[in-house]
Amino acid sequence: MTRAQNYINAYRMHRAALQDLYAELPSEQGDFKAWEGGMSFVGLADHLSASTARIPAMLSGEKPAPAAEGSADLASARTRLAASTEQVVDMLSALSDGDFDRHVSAFGGREMPIGALMEFLVQHEAHHKGQAWLMARMVGVTPPFFVKLG
Repeated sequence: MTRAQNYINAYRMHRAALQDLYAELPSEQGDFKAWEGGMSFVGLADHLSASTARIPAMLSGEKPAPAAEGSADLASARTRLAASTEQVVDMLSALSDGDFDRHVSAFGGREMPIGALMEFLVQHEAHHKGQAWLMARMVGVTPPFFVKLG
């Protein structure tokens, strides 16, 4: 299995579980925030989508564009989440094993290997997914298993 496929599998396990949760969220809960100043379900989905959308620019040495305007509602956030998932898979699929050792400028000029950036992407996804799991329980939705297996 290639390094790209390993990262795709790890990313998809988290993202698929998140998308399953978002499919169960009631539309009227899109603006729910667990704490003052926290992200809503819509904001959280948009943040994850925007974060992944910035990666291709980092890989090509370009400055990432500012995040797109936020989604109007939960349905739009779900659509954006699905599209960003496919963008990450396409991006990773185009990388060779050797590409993961290449250093790129990320996060304000910090140099890091693409492999480390991909590890960060998966960890970032898991971190915010945990927030969504907690928030879901707060609005009465039982989340699925924390990753989607198989």
